[in-house]
Formats: sequence, structure tokens, C-alpha cells
Amino acid sequence: MTTEATATVAAPPYSRANPFPGKLVVNRRLSGPESAKDTRHFEIDLSGWGLSFEVGDSLAVYATNDPQLVDEIIHALGATGDEQVPRPKGPPTTFREALLRNYGITQPTPKFLKAIAQRASAAPLLSDLLVSQRKQDLETYLWGMEVIDFLTEHPSARFAPEEFVGLLTKLQPRLYSVASSLKAYPDQVHFIVDVVRYESHGRIRKGVASSFLAERANNVPVPVFPSVAKHFHLPENPDTPIIMIGPGTGVAPFRAYLQERKAAGSKGKNWLFFGSQHEHCDFAYRDEFKAFKKEGFLTRLDCAWSRDQPQKIYVQHRLMENAAEIWKWLDAEEAHFFVCGDARRMAKDVDATLRKIVQEHGGKSVDQANEYVEKLKREKRYKRDVY
Repeated sequence: MTTEATATVAAPPYSRANPFPGKLVVNRRLSGPESAKDTRHFEIDLSGWGLSFEVGDSLAVYATNDPQLVDEIIHALGATGDEQVPRPKGPPTTFREALLRNYGITQPTPKFLKAIAQRASAAPLLSDLLVSQRKQDLETYLWGMEVIDFLTEHPSARFAPEEFVGLLTKLQPRLYSVASSLKAYPDQVHFIVDVVRYESHGRIRKGVASSFLAERANNVPVPVFPSVAKHFHLPENPDTPIIMIGPGTGVAPFRAYLQERKAAGSKGKNWLFFGSQHEHCDFAYRDEFKAFKKEGFLTRLDCAWSRDQPQKIYVQHRLMENAAEIWKWLDAEEAHFFVCGDARRMAKDVDATLRKIVQEHGGKSVDQANEYVEKLKREKRYKRDVY
């Protein structure tokens, strides 16, 4: 076989199944000590990765589980951790390794709950809740409960390690929007992440990926692989104005957009709406955004601080205050409108506000305003990355 032919069949070095081993080089808290949130800025070194991403894309982070929780589960099952068990893919491994790297060990699966209900000597309530008509009651009951709670509360439910991993799902990577541009940071990717920590049933719970980055990633590789978000890229024309709505960690892609447009010398106007609870302790990237604003690159910066006054102010209120100007950017200047962040409340409220602005300032009926917004979507001028 010729060397050329060998090169063609050689697998690419990195893939979803074999992510790139990034190195965490910065782990900095962005939120102040008085903040209700632990919001962090992470920088991961990608030197030598030979891959790429665009601003607007995400990177999948392949976290490992909390070793302390792994040990508790092994102990609760009366196992040693050295038992051989199958993995979702690949050769068998030890029980400890599988719980650490291969399986989701926090959220109880329906299979696991059913097995507990069948085997535990005192789980009648759980059996009652597992009927399909009581889905809502089951969700309420399960809030803040994890696999470990069921194992410690029902010691009579015994499982062999191999059987136990069969009741779990594969540990999935977590997608984070990239908060940096390769044009500005050629060998790095930045993330902004809220570290998930809360107490329930007398136990501290932690988000798998956020606590991995915040607490456990200092001296181990951080496996990452790009995930393309075709629907969320910058306008092709660098002169097109953009309106960006990104409260909290939803600001990630917009930091990247600004870096990208600045590095590329784009002339398009940039308007950012940012929101969080308190200005003094929750203003992520304050200095960077203020600097962009000062040099005239960030045309407008409007912030909403929900807890700094008696009545709550959110980004949609700031949009409404600037309705006439937003309409002008959208209609006369053909701006693109981007929204990133919480799908359940914020994105819905912003969408309703956008339709109201089009109706009131475009002199349109409800139906005409809705059609206008749908047209923006079809023309890929209204783009959302919501979760």
C-alpha cells in the first residue's frame, strides 16, 4: 500500500468518540462574593488540536463524575470497585472506572426506579408513583433526589455491579457556547459557566460538568470536541448591524462575536443587552464590554439588573424602552436579532416583546407582526440558541 493511500484511510486523530485532551489554564470567578451565583470564566488550551470552531458554535466537554460520589455508590452497594463491568462502548473495565467515566450516576433512570420499587422492602410510594398517570407527582417526588439517595434509603435493594450499570445511562458530554474567537485567541477556547451547587435532602448536589471544571479539572485533561451550530452564526456581510440579547451565561456567544468582528475589522454596528441580578457582583466581563463601548466598537450596551430596585427589571423591559430604535435597526437597517440563554422564561418573554415592538412601531396588526417575525426567522435574521 502506498503512503498516500495509508494517509487516506487513517482515522482523524480526534472525534466525538476520541475528544481532544484540552488543558485548563484559567479558572476565574466572575461573580462577586455577595452574588447568589458562582459564575466562572474558564480558558482551555487547545494547542496542537488541529480542529476548528466558529463563533456561535459550542464545544462538548466530556466531564468525569465526582470521585467522592462514585465511592459512596460503591460503598452503598457493598462492592469493592474492582469488579469487571461492561461499558456502553469498548472493552469491560472496573466498576469504579465505569462509574467515574462512562455512566450517568446522578439522575435516577426509569429502569433504576422500577428496580428499586421491585426490590426494596419498603418502597410502596415509589411503586404507586411509577404508573403513567402520575408522571407529575413522580417528578415532584424526585426533585433534588439522586441515585445515591435511593441506595442509602433502601439498603434492602441489592444489585451486583454488572446489573447496576445496566440500569444507568451513558454519561453524556455537556455543550457550552464558545465565549471566545479563534481570531483573538488562536489556541484557546473560553467558557462562561454557572457552577451548579445546591442542597437537597441534607446533601450538597453538584452539576457534573460545571463542578468538574470548577473543582476537578486542574491537573487532568479536559476532553473537548466542537459542535457546529449552523443556525447561530454571524451575518455573512460584516457591515450588517447585530442586536444581541444574552443575560447571564447567555452572553457567551456575544463576547465571541465582538472579538471576532473586531479582529476581522467588521464595520457593522453592535448592540448588546445583558442582564443579571446585581450590577455590583453579577456584571460578567464588565471591563471588556465597557472597553468595547469606550472605543465605539460596541455601539450600545443596555443592562437590566433584576434585583437592584424594588420592581424586577429584565432584558425584555430594556428592549421595550428602546423599541423605536430597535424597530429602526430591524426594518430600515436590516439588523440580525440574536437571543441566547434560558428557553423557559427569558426567550419566551423576549419573543413576545419583539412581536409587540414590530406591531406598535411597524403599525401592524397582531397577525402582520407575527408574519413579520416569522419572515425574520425564515431569512435567518432572528436566531436563537436557547436551552
